[in-house]
Amino acid sequence: MEPDRVQTVYLMGIGGIAMGTLATMLIEKGFRVTGSDQNLYPPMSHHLEQLKIPVYRGYDAQNLRHANPDMVVIGNVIRRDNPEALHTMEMGRPYLSMPEAISRFFLCDHRSIVVAGTHGKSTTSALLAWQLLQGGLDPSAFIGAFLKDWSASHRLGKGPYMVVEGDEYDTAFFDKGPKFLHYQPHIGVLTSIEFDHADIFKDLDAIREAFCRFVELIPEDGTLILNMDDPECRRLKDLCKGNVMGYGASPEAQWRLLDLGYCEGHVQMRFLDGLSGLPSELKSPLPGRHNASNTLAVVAACRLAGMELDSLAHGLECFKGVKRRQDRIGEVNGILVIDDFAHHPTAVQETIQALKHFYPSRRLIAAFEPRTNSSRRNIFQEAYARAFDRADRVCIKSPSGLETIPDSERLDSARLVRDIAGRHKEAYLFASTDELIHHLLSEGRRGDLILCMSNGSFDGLPVRLVQALESSVDRPA
Repeated sequence: MEPDRVQTVYLMGIGGIAMGTLATMLIEKGFRVTGSDQNLYPPMSHHLEQLKIPVYRGYDAQNLRHANPDMVVIGNVIRRDNPEALHTMEMGRPYLSMPEAISRFFLCDHRSIVVAGTHGKSTTSALLAWQLLQGGLDPSAFIGAFLKDWSASHRLGKGPYMVVEGDEYDTAFFDKGPKFLHYQPHIGVLTSIEFDHADIFKDLDAIREAFCRFVELIPEDGTLILNMDDPECRRLKDLCKGNVMGYGASPEAQWRLLDLGYCEGHVQMRFLDGLSGLPSELKSPLPGRHNASNTLAVVAACRLAGMELDSLAHGLECFKGVKRRQDRIGEVNGILVIDDFAHHPTAVQETIQALKHFYPSRRLIAAFEPRTNSSRRNIFQEAYARAFDRADRVCIKSPSGLETIPDSERLDSARLVRDIAGRHKEAYLFASTDELIHHLLSEGRRGDLILCMSNGSFDGLPVRLVQALESSVDRPA
């Protein structure tokens, strides 16, 4: 069914971040939206209520009969045997995956800039959308994290570009290809390629194949902006039919990072501008060399879109960042608590190193929850042991859900802690988040930076820790 004939859209799995964001965008574009989910929690439940979107609790074919939508969007959490999915297929109702819906309803009006890669997608796409907005280009955006400046992960603009975070995870039960294959990249940004998502990718070769397919989507009049410091990215440059522009510290990069200076509160970047060939400088509030690389990719994309460096400098300095990406939750009695989404060993290592440079005088305590399908497996056993080298103290929470993973494939948390300790670090293992909070309260001291890392909620650890620290300060001696 053509988009202009669709008026009512039903979202199966509407409570997820991506699906809830899609629901919001559809409402803003004038569609009537309803949907269903098995478990709906705040803040998404409150958000959907504020939008006055009717949501069915639980999955039942009768929900679809009652809603009678013109189009069904099936989220990737939905299994093939879901009663609503079965009804949709049996009755021949028109349906799409979430990425297909983004393509069908939104990309038809814009040129797509897709940010893909194992690491840095959310920060890079968020900063890119923010900079295009500051440059007066009024972009649309669909991002997998909340921009603090917008208190949202999306926007609908009237400008020529739409920024999309291109996830390599699978699309739906009826489409096992990566989501980013649906996003029609005119400009593609490729940040990095490493093995991840062990639940859907067999090995690194499978990951490589996915990103090869992404690069091959870029048309002859399009551009691939490629991280030349990543050997896996460099291997793909000859696959692109369009123009290829490299960024990074490599001599092969047109957008070349020349120097990086660290100060508490900002990073000073010096680089070659890929269009003019002249040295330029920018001051960034984002900690770390990896974020300097992400920023350089954004500079390249914005310059290709017609922006000048002066405009980029202003936008970068006032960028507040992304929630759960080196996110300052609070500072109490000299103890700073930061929340981060890092879960892959490379991301853990880079995040710790970035914050050590940004806050050189602080003792860094790293609290980590292995939660992803990959991090709970032993494929990263040795890599995790090395990832915490720049931390001063390491606290590992035992992962939950190990019973779903064969014994021979499970991460050995006790061994991990022993291996970290063997690298001359204080390292501890905790069975629960409550035990971990108790340890941090008793061992934390003025001047500490406590970094909480998980791709999930970590049982609310960052906020609970700040609240507990505040209570300990208020408590009479």
